Amino acid sequence: MKIGLVGLPGGGKSTVFGALTGIAVETGYAAKGDKGHLGVVKVPDSRVAALAELYHPKKTTYAETTFSDLAAGSGEGLDRSVLNQMRNVDALCQVLRAFENDAGDAPDPLGELRDLETETILADLEIVEQRAERLRKDRSNPRELELLERIQAALEDETPVRRLEISPEEKKSLSPYALLSQKPLLLVLNVPEADAASEVPTELAEEAGRRDLGLVQLSAAVEMDIAQMSAEEQQEFLEAVGLAEPAVDRFIREAYALLDLISMLTSGEDECRAWPIPRNTPAPAAAGKIHSDIERGFIRAEVVPWQDLVELGSEAKCREAGKLRVEGKAYVVQDGDVVHFRFNV
Repeated sequence: MKIGLVGLPGGGKSTVFGALTGIAVETGYAAKGDKGHLGVVKVPDSRVAALAELYHPKKTTYAETTFSDLAAGSGEGLDRSVLNQMRNVDALCQVLRAFENDAGDAPDPLGELRDLETETILADLEIVEQRAERLRKDRSNPRELELLERIQAALEDETPVRRLEISPEEKKSLSPYALLSQKPLLLVLNVPEADAASEVPTELAEEAGRRDLGLVQLSAAVEMDIAQMSAEEQQEFLEAVGLAEPAVDRFIREAYALLDLISMLTSGEDECRAWPIPRNTPAPAAAGKIHSDIERGFIRAEVVPWQDLVELGSEAKCREAGKLRVEGKAYVVQDGDVVHFRFNV
């Protein structure tokens, strides 16, 4: 999962990047002209740790999230180069300023949210109009043309693509265009240190809900310091400022919910691992996340909830207790399922 961070200059975007990745980066005027940063973090998952404690495997592998701190735009908005960078990520994270900046400007997070939506809609409209015009001329794909005309009408009505009802087949046909207003969007409200543990403003929370957007509030400067502490120091500092967990934990949980992802688990003496998959994924497709041969030669899936495996101590005891199930191709993998696939190729 690759998430691109965007935001206006002075909003704390690079500081949020540091808070999420633990990477110390130049911020503010020191970062002027910066071309952006890339950081990979392991997705916190106590279930993987519990399985590793049980099996003592040679390797423990957590799911990973890549954060891309996209280069800041020029002026008040995002220039074309930044908009093009945004097309290469799975989801977008917009950092909203909730503090008075160095120039004394009052914060306007709702205005920033609406401005980005307008910019992404206009960028998408340019692409859709050009492609639709070509299809009208060559008449090569009437179904795609009908879809693009429907999307064009929505964009002209200032409706982002993510709010349209589009079938999975239609989404697949749109994937080459990498439409910005179709990408999931997670908002990060960057607040002053004094408000680090406060509630999200009601108006912004309601607006995010109406637009089907994720929303996390944090104080980036505080969280960047926390991210660079040891685990013991982190816990002490979090308690001191009234927070239950670091920003990255809250952020990734919200991102998984926004992208509708769950974690399938595999375990054994060689490796214990978390595999992020879309919710409602059938067993053969989930097997394909591990290797295409397993999906192609799928026979069955042996499934046990992770809690039962950890509590009972082995697959054999889970089988004796009736907790281990044998599932076929129609089974939909659930969050926290520990799965062993049987296949033949």
